Amino acid sequence: MENNNTQFFKVVKDQEPEVMEILDNVYLALTEKGYNPVSQIVGYIMSGDPTFITSHKNARSLIMKAERDELIEALLENYINTKFK
Repeated sequence: MENNNTQFFKVVKDQEPEVMEILDNVYLALTEKGYNPVSQIVGYIMSGDPTFITSHKNARSLIMKAERDELIEALLENYINTKFK
């Protein structure tokens, strides 16, 4: 059976705390410790290895509360909303 319909990917937005709040807190913790937060967060998202994130201010535990695809979705959505709206 051939299916020519586009499939939809739907993410349930029912997580607490909010993904952007998690990213804000992780960013601040990484910055406070002197790390490049963008590089460290990308390393975590790409590898899934939580040691890319400092344990300072509980950032490592906090970022693991969100799925990596949720982090990417939140970042991309924020970029698109900033760039095109």
